[in-house]
Amino acid sequence: MAEITVTSANFENEVLHSDKPVLVDFWASWCGPCRMLAPVIAEIAEEHPELKVGKINVDEEPALASQFGVSSIPTVIAFKDGKPVKASVGFRPKDQIVSLVK
Repeated sequence: MAEITVTSANFENEVLHSDKPVLVDFWASWCGPCRMLAPVIAEIAEEHPELKVGKINVDEEPALASQFGVSSIPTVIAFKDGKPVKASVGFRPKDQIVSLVK
């Protein structure tokens, strides 16, 4: 499954009311580590159909970044049953990111 773009308009439906665990990548186009992490996030989205993978551009959605205390990017937050359960800040290997929701 491809990554989805999450915005304030679809956040509640895509993340809070998801029937699957959700990994949300908070990123920005100017962020070097975010660009390094992007292909890893894309691989997770393709290899793990049991997960929903979303991306939130912090420049376009600063309120969502603020709501979840994102002060450094990339930040990946795992949501289960509509609640944030674990977070990872900075570039991490794929297995470490997947383990956030396992």
